[in-house]
Amino acid sequence: MMRLQANVLLFLRIPIFFHWSFTKCEMEGIFRFKEFNVDQTGCGMKVNTDGVLLGALTGEGTPGTILDIGAGTGVIALMLAQRFAEACIDAIEIDTDAAVTALSNFKNSPFSERLRLHQGSFQEYMGGNLPVQYDLIVSNPPFFITSLVNNDHKKKTARHTDTSFFSDLTLLSAGNLSPSGNISLILPVSTAETVEKLAIKQGLSVHDEIEIKSFSNSNPHRKIITFGFTSKIKTHRSFVIYQQEKQYSLEYQRALKDFFIIF
Repeated sequence: MMRLQANVLLFLRIPIFFHWSFTKCEMEGIFRFKEFNVDQTGCGMKVNTDGVLLGALTGEGTPGTILDIGAGTGVIALMLAQRFAEACIDAIEIDTDAAVTALSNFKNSPFSERLRLHQGSFQEYMGGNLPVQYDLIVSNPPFFITSLVNNDHKKKTARHTDTSFFSDLTLLSAGNLSPSGNISLILPVSTAETVEKLAIKQGLSVHDEIEIKSFSNSNPHRKIITFGFTSKIKTHRSFVIYQQEKQYSLEYQRALKDFFIIF
């Protein structure tokens, strides 16, 4: 396990289609947010709707420790660092090139003191005796539980998996979660039921479920599911991205207004 620190302190998917002209930097791979920038060089998955929605909608209260599994560009960890000003965040990324890029994004952000990057598998990192339990564990995991093959190795790593991945994810997340902590995942609707069953086997229950729709009259294509150990009445709601074609909904704008320059 290679541990890469932004500083000395411890601690997929639908592409975003924006409807304005990209700057030269954005076209070359730098995505500009209000408080930080995200270089996407070497990452199999670029900044995308799944990731930014997870970063904007998940989490409640004041988590002190956060773990991002499959950091990619680091965008989710950066969004959570902006939202939770006291949180210390660990991020895991298996792909070496993506890990280097994420580390650079962490170092160049205003939150570098609270971010740490680990290059390697989450099984290796979480399978040991960690000195910390996490108040919030998040992941925008590979979402194709199929035998489909993608010739792009980086995209295959970012997008494709099998059920053993989610077995490991739920087992190790439960084992490293604080008693009152939460695990939040964004998943395709077709995968969500399988993951819910695996989580329940680990003693977790569903606390919250957000169904993501493109339009109000369309079927949901993603779910953000939050699990925890504590007994809690399950909440459920829908989240609509577009009010109409090429026009974002008010709830999407409210969710991303602290992050996106266009809002």
